[in-house]
Amino acid sequence: MTVVDYRCDAGPRDRPFVETHGGFSLAYVRRGSFGYRSRGAAYELIAGGVLVGHAGDEYVCTHEHHPRGDECLGFVLAPELVESLGPTALWRVGALPPVADMVVLGELAQAVAEGRSEVGLDEVGLAFAGKLVALAGGRTRSAGEPPARDRRRAVRAALWLDEHAAEAVALADVAAEVGLSAFHFLRLFSRVLGLTPHQYLVRARLRRAASLLADESRPITEIALEVGFLDLSNFIRTFHRAAGLSPRGFRQAARGARELARARLAAG
Repeated sequence: MTVVDYRCDAGPRDRPFVETHGGFSLAYVRRGSFGYRSRGAAYELIAGGVLVGHAGDEYVCTHEHHPRGDECLGFVLAPELVESLGPTALWRVGALPPVADMVVLGELAQAVAEGRSEVGLDEVGLAFAGKLVALAGGRTRSAGEPPARDRRRAVRAALWLDEHAAEAVALADVAAEVGLSAFHFLRLFSRVLGLTPHQYLVRARLRRAASLLADESRPITEIALEVGFLDLSNFIRTFHRAAGLSPRGFRQAARGARELARARLAAG
């Protein structure tokens, strides 16, 4: 397994070009957004999402909706490792939207890569790949590609939710930002990005919370309030459901309580 820090500064004016996946890979999007096209399908990647690359497949990345590029933490897996996890065809899922437990694992992996946790990066990477295989096996892609205008609106809304995740956000607020009724916005967002606006908002808060728990010694209540959870019990319950550990347990795991981390990652 090879871990790569991807930083792309391409923007709407940069001409996209065809590339080829040199191996089986996962790229956790930690910032920004970009479009991904492969095997006749198109996806919009936003923070917390995962790009899935199949060895030998051609692809094109676009940046028409975000002027500031993107950053990803990538894992490139050897073919024999991929085969041990399940059918390699599952790696043609293309991309996954932000999924709560993968978001928490992604933020833990980022903390490990930056030296803020003593958990093994290979352990987190294997758990990340195992979770992908479990999720990809049950995913189907709806027919038809959303129009460019709808994709642009959905990505713009996701970026707005990222910026305002710590605030009290109503569906009507974000719908107004992209000029749609709440009903039509909900359908558009879900179709383009694969989850509801509220699900994305919660996962944006979880991403921030996981990062702070791995890096800060502040009280958990303070972190919960900072990222947008107004009720501590709700934060603990939501985080535990996503991570399989309480916030306190996750903090201990990130700091080197490896037996807790192994128990969680093995169950993932």
